[in-house]
Amino acid sequence: MKNLPPVSVVGNGIMGTAIATRLLEVGHQVTVFDIDKEKVKNLVQKGAKEAATAEAAARASTFVIISLNTSSIVRRAVFGSEGVAGGCSNDTLVIDMSSIDPDSTKDMAEELTKTKGAGWVDAPLSGGAPKALLGKLTVMAGGTEANVQKAREVMDSLCANYTHMGPSGAGQTTKMVNQVLCAIGFEAVAEAVRLAEAGGVDATKLSLALAGGRADSNILQEFGPKMAARDYSPTGRIDNMMKDLEAVQSFAFSQRLALPVTSTVSDLHRLYLAAGLGDRDTTEIMKYFGGLK
Repeated sequence: MKNLPPVSVVGNGIMGTAIATRLLEVGHQVTVFDIDKEKVKNLVQKGAKEAATAEAAARASTFVIISLNTSSIVRRAVFGSEGVAGGCSNDTLVIDMSSIDPDSTKDMAEELTKTKGAGWVDAPLSGGAPKALLGKLTVMAGGTEANVQKAREVMDSLCANYTHMGPSGAGQTTKMVNQVLCAIGFEAVAEAVRLAEAGGVDATKLSLALAGGRADSNILQEFGPKMAARDYSPTGRIDNMMKDLEAVQSFAFSQRLALPVTSTVSDLHRLYLAAGLGDRDTTEIMKYFGGLK
């Protein structure tokens, strides 16, 4: 049996919990840290060790996975008081699986290497918690060739598709592309489901009927049945998608890029947030078609 390296996971929300759970299940020793101690309890019951601080978590493992919501939160977790950087050595590799902006990623990677000699790989993911639990994530990585290859010691336990996209920030840029396609895809599937229902068609059969055709997609297969059934079990929050769409729009503005469909979908997400759906699952965009009640 392969000797799997110990890993620390900083940030134990939906994604961080799924990542840590998968690592435990395949045989990694896992140390976890989150400022919300309630999020840690479940992982400790599964066999994880709890660190008192992010700094202590970094000291416990050569590989430190970060799974947090925004660039500012990642920066505080790494460079703030008792942060990850304090526990890093030359051998440490930080693998940031958050979805944040490329420029912040580049700055933090450079700062960590300059001040601590540690490596940084931006490794945003696609597939959500369900694919993380199966070890079938799609991960687009940014960093040096050496660091991206080193990260495979952990990524092989989590990914079905792991691609080196370029230097620091390239993974996050690719994730922006991914989120554009996903956000538009979610809206398209929601509209398709509602259109089928309005025409008296059993929308739960759409994924079966369209499988293999040009309209088929992973989003249709996974979310078509969920939306048709109004299954709002958690897979990914609407406000997290809004955060990613805002990053896309900010980047597009800086490059003078016109992204009219993305802009429309972003405005729809602002309506969802205004209606109080921000902390809800993506499938709850179906409520838009019922008047956002």
